[in-house]
Amino acid sequence: MTHIGIIGAGAWGTALAVSARRSGLEVTVWAHEAEVAQAIQTRHENPIFLPGLKLDPGIKAVTDPDAILGADAILAVAPAQFLRPTLQGFAKGWPQGLPIVICAKGIEQGSLALMTEVAADVLPQAPQAVLSGPTFAAEVARGLPTAVTLACTNAKLGNKLVQALGTRSFRPYLSDDPIGAEVGGAVKNVLAIACGIVTGKGFGDNARAALITRGMAEIVRLAVAKGGKAETLMGLSGLGDLILTASSTQSRNFSVGMALGQGKTLAEALAGKQSVAEGVASAASTVALGVKVGIDLPIALAVDAVLNQGAELNATIEALLSRPFKNEV
Repeated sequence: MTHIGIIGAGAWGTALAVSARRSGLEVTVWAHEAEVAQAIQTRHENPIFLPGLKLDPGIKAVTDPDAILGADAILAVAPAQFLRPTLQGFAKGWPQGLPIVICAKGIEQGSLALMTEVAADVLPQAPQAVLSGPTFAAEVARGLPTAVTLACTNAKLGNKLVQALGTRSFRPYLSDDPIGAEVGGAVKNVLAIACGIVTGKGFGDNARAALITRGMAEIVRLAVAKGGKAETLMGLSGLGDLILTASSTQSRNFSVGMALGQGKTLAEALAGKQSVAEGVASAASTVALGVKVGIDLPIALAVDAVLNQGAELNATIEALLSRPFKNEV
């Protein structure tokens, strides 16, 4: 593989473009916004989504979907709730066998589909892989050490992608469990909002550690119910991603939760943010998927109640703390 296409020129898409160029690949980025494409192409920067970083002049930016379909693989980095309509814009010209690497983290509202299921619906001709793990876009773009999961059921394709995308500072670890990697990436965003609320309320590090741990149990239950492997969630796309996202104000989801814990409304918490806090959209989908597959997700349920059902925050916290004592395993 020598040429990578990227669908989406937000912070993460731009960071992946920088990393791919660092590994010596030709890179073409498709941007939804014409002004973003122009800034990347002519000024070699993305001031809207990744300000303050000069981009490699070799990164090409386009707005024509067909302009990236000559690549050897495509990274799909559109926000989760927009992935289906975005991919539909590429479907007509998508070549048979051109791989798609899902880099969006979420569960689609309405259909309750994972992102690989969305891509399979729209692009049945495309072999799939999932790229997930503990990543802040700005750190990847700066070349700081980062490790991720590259999950693919086709070992040959997975190894090709690892060799193409991997660098000294961006280290993909191969997995054969896309479902586990996807569920970990989607649900950790919901749990990060919960951890932000705990921090905003001043409940302390003990409470946040407990929430991370019990939240991990919810992720594992959902992943296994969907056909994933529990051990996948002990790795980068599960535990690693959850720890990062649930512990830092760099995390959009954690920041939204912290603002809620400090007494702000959801609208106030989201105001002025350029990037999407995927956990807000995925909370209801996570809960509905849990109901569909018959598992208990009390933390995700509480987050959804606060975000989408008008539940009062303190009463919701009290209800969680009043649950019956249970065996840990």
